[in-house]
Amino acid sequence: MSWDLIVIAILVVAVVLFFRKFSSFVYFIAILDMLLRILTFIKNNVGLPDVSALIGKYVPASIPALIGKYTDGVIYTILMWCFVIIMAIFLGYTIRIFWKKKK
Repeated sequence: MSWDLIVIAILVVAVVLFFRKFSSFVYFIAILDMLLRILTFIKNNVGLPDVSALIGKYVPASIPALIGKYTDGVIYTILMWCFVIIMAIFLGYTIRIFWKKKK
């Protein structure tokens, strides 16, 4: 097991124990995935090789990349579908908030 997986697992458990709501878990997963993708964008587009190497070494590209790194086969497929469902729920929460702001 690698440090990136351990840190993310500890953060997920902390969010679940602290907030105790499913919506908080969904928001955390979405925020974490967005953060990882932003850091990957910075890694790919910044001109500093030290920063790119540091981000490339310690930060996974995204949650699907992290799932793909540690699983394969049927487990990978199940976890990816869970991720897609969580992101769809996040999209539903976001649309609901958008429509409430409209009124």
